[in-house]
Amino acid sequence: MKNEFVVRDGISRCDWANTHPLLAAYHDQEWGTPLFDDDRLFEMLSLDCFQAGLSWLTILKKREAFIRAFSHFNIHEVSGFSPHVIPVLMQNPGIVRNRLKIPAIIDNARIALEVQKEFGSFSSYIWQFSEGKPIINRWKSQQEIPATSKVSDAMSRDMKKRGFRFAGSTICYAFMQSIGMVNDHLVSCFRHQALPGNARKF
Repeated sequence: MKNEFVVRDGISRCDWANTHPLLAAYHDQEWGTPLFDDDRLFEMLSLDCFQAGLSWLTILKKREAFIRAFSHFNIHEVSGFSPHVIPVLMQNPGIVRNRLKIPAIIDNARIALEVQKEFGSFSSYIWQFSEGKPIINRWKSQQEIPATSKVSDAMSRDMKKRGFRFAGSTICYAFMQSIGMVNDHLVSCFRHQALPGNARKF
C-alpha cells in the first residue's frame, strides 16, 4: 500500500505520512501548521493524550467520533461534563474507551478553563513556551527527530504543576508538532518548505 500510494501522487512527504491516505491528508493539511484557536489546541492535546500507547492512525480513524463525543472539544462545554457522562462515553464504540483517559480529558478542560482566565486564552499559555513563534528544525531523516525537547520538558513540568493529566514530555512534544509549535517536517518534505512562510506570517 505504501508504494502504491507514493507512486500515485508523487509527492515528497515525511516517511510516516506515506503509509496510509489518512496520514498523508493529515500531514499535508494539518501537521506542523501553527494553531492558535483555543478549542482546536485543546482538541489536539486531547487526541495526543488518547494516542499514548496507540498509533496516530488509530486516532485519526476515530477522530470524527471523538469530536462528536467531546462536543467539538469546546473547552467550556467539556469542562462542564458531569460524572454521569463518563459511563456513557465508556460505552461509545467510536472512541478509545479508556477509564483513565476519558476523565483526564474532562479534568484537563477544567484546568484549561482556569488557564484561559489567567492568561487570556489557552493559546497564550501554550505558545509562551516557544516565545510565541514556531521552532524550525532541519531534520534529514526520521531517525533524527527527538521524542522530547527542552521546550516540551518545560511545558510538561508546568502543565503537571497545574494538574493537567497525561502531560508527560513525550506527549507535549507530539502536541507541539501537531500544532506547529515545532516544524519537524524533513527538509526533503514539501511541507517543510511551505511552513516557514506561515511561521513568519504568524
